[in-house]
Amino acid sequence: MIEKKMIKKHLLTCSVILVLTIIFQLSFGDTETHRKPRNTPRNYAFISYENSPKNTLNFANEELPADRNVNGKMRRSLRLHSFSNVGSEVLQRKAEMMFPIIEPILLAYGIPDDFKFIPLVESGFGEGKSTRGAYGPWQFMAGTARTYGLHVNKHRDERLDIAKSTVAACKYLLELHQEFKSWTLVAAAYNTGSPNLARLIHQQREHNYFRIKMNSETGRYVYNLIAMKQIINDPQKYGYSSYKPLYSYVPGFSNNNAIAFN
Repeated sequence: MIEKKMIKKHLLTCSVILVLTIIFQLSFGDTETHRKPRNTPRNYAFISYENSPKNTLNFANEELPADRNVNGKMRRSLRLHSFSNVGSEVLQRKAEMMFPIIEPILLAYGIPDDFKFIPLVESGFGEGKSTRGAYGPWQFMAGTARTYGLHVNKHRDERLDIAKSTVAACKYLLELHQEFKSWTLVAAAYNTGSPNLARLIHQQREHNYFRIKMNSETGRYVYNLIAMKQIINDPQKYGYSSYKPLYSYVPGFSNNNAIAFN
């Protein structure tokens, strides 16, 4: 009797182990499958960033420092702007229409070409007004727009004029560069305001954008500009596989008359 009881006990133990093994397999499956990212549009940004040569990601030739936290922020921003998250090619269409106007103006004023991505990040070249009153592709406040030569009144609002507002933006950007001596800091100041950035630099005794602790919007700003540059310059790499150029210029504008505004 004792021997039969021992056999039954042993069989019961084996059965319990077998059941637990089956449950574990059904619940968790193949660990390799769960750990290895699949090559789907959701992972375009991750794959593209990891496979990029070192020091190829930069803003106005200011390279990202080799830092785990910086790399993580850059990956998140690239993923945020990939097709799997955006689901539209409207930014590419708008860039193709507007860049021929913006680029020669930036060049004429000595502003790095990467600043042409600010309107895409700021407003998607939209005409909507922010809750704070910023308006137009460069998202100027009315007072700032007037300071840099734009007419803003009830009859007309030149913040919507892409050429004139770009000239105004260039004047503002040059002033910011005289103050901060760094194009990444200029971009940050454009977003958060010169006084706010100057205060952070003074408090933290840090003059590197990637090292300064900022509010979340400004802290992501340059990363978003870099991500926008990446997806506009190489859309297929980030999942925009169906994108085909439609426009090469905007009727009524040309590179020559675009730089005529002073």
